[in-house]
Amino acid sequence: METGDRGRVYGEEELGVEVPETAHQISRDSWLQVTFILCTGVNSVFVLGYSGTIMVPLGWVGGVVGLLLSAAISTYASTLLAKLHVLDGKRHIRYRDLAGHIYGRRAYCLTWGLQYVNLFMINTGYLILAGSALKAAYTLHQDDHTLKLPYCIAITGFVCALFAIGIPHLSALRIWLGFSTILALFYLVTALVLSLKDGINAPPRDYSIPETGANKIFTIIGASANLVFAYNTGMIPEIQATIRQPVVKNMLKALYFQFTIGLLPLLSVVFVGYWAYGSSSSSYLLNNVNGPVWLKMAASIAAFLQSVFALHPKNLSFRILFRGGYLTINTLVAALLPFLGDIQSLTGALSTFPLTFILANHMYLRAKDKQLSSLQTLWHWLNVCFFGAMSVAAAIAAIRLIIVDSKTYNLFADM
Repeated sequence: METGDRGRVYGEEELGVEVPETAHQISRDSWLQVTFILCTGVNSVFVLGYSGTIMVPLGWVGGVVGLLLSAAISTYASTLLAKLHVLDGKRHIRYRDLAGHIYGRRAYCLTWGLQYVNLFMINTGYLILAGSALKAAYTLHQDDHTLKLPYCIAITGFVCALFAIGIPHLSALRIWLGFSTILALFYLVTALVLSLKDGINAPPRDYSIPETGANKIFTIIGASANLVFAYNTGMIPEIQATIRQPVVKNMLKALYFQFTIGLLPLLSVVFVGYWAYGSSSSSYLLNNVNGPVWLKMAASIAAFLQSVFALHPKNLSFRILFRGGYLTINTLVAALLPFLGDIQSLTGALSTFPLTFILANHMYLRAKDKQLSSLQTLWHWLNVCFFGAMSVAAAIAAIRLIIVDSKTYNLFADM
């Protein structure tokens, strides 16, 4: 590979392809490192919540079919974005750059806004779960209710801000990815083994969907947004920018690994967790499990630390001022409304559906218009319309769920 001025990268098969100016490292990482980023992200601490936030509201049939179907359509949408990375002789290293190139300045700004909504909401979920992990570890040591969830979320936000300030970009995560992977494997294996033990020894469980009537419908719609939240980051072009040449081929390898072998830990923990505890499955699975106190405490600490590594705001400038202030607001919202399932639903509705499914399909239509058959064109338009309707319905359901939970629980609730 030859490199010219910063901001241009030339590969053997893409000689002369232009890359925009950026402070981030471009084409430095192997497809294996990118795979670690993708797989660690999909198997992050959020996995400990899906038995409660996906399986409980959807049940066995809806949950299993939904997770598998969502994995399939997420794979498809992600590969569409990966194939658009090099377009009209230029690499588009940011999602907003790709949208701006295809649609214009307004789409550039809109996509940027959607990405930051997505990042903000995902980080809010991380803070809630990391705070729950910290509280669980403390409760195992001393159950005096002194250290409440809002305090734990505040501590988490402070630690995450320090880490985010110290890490300038994705490639700088290198060694931390190894630690993050080890920590994730530890709490996932712990949750899986202890859930399996509990399930074998437990009496028959109730797997019925808890809600009834209108509440049941809105809960199911909200959970459908959680399905797509589980697999997608909204940052495919940014992650792909770090990968070595050939960028499209290597990114597809990483995505195929993520959506096959990379999903096995997630699906195992989610299904076994729900099998073991049924409709009483918690939004933090380690609160359900029984086992040695030291093991549960170690798993919760591992979940807390992995959240700190995973909660790395990407592509944010002014590292100290902006990241510090950004995470302060994030922490406040997480402590104010610690409703994990609702946050996931709203994230899926407001950002995951538009970024991963609506935009991906429509951009592919625009970019490949003359190369598509009428049947292919119809297929992509059906995706755009269907996921557009799902986005609106899921947003309404998520907002309703947040309002209901806000009436049920006090603000800054110790859940």
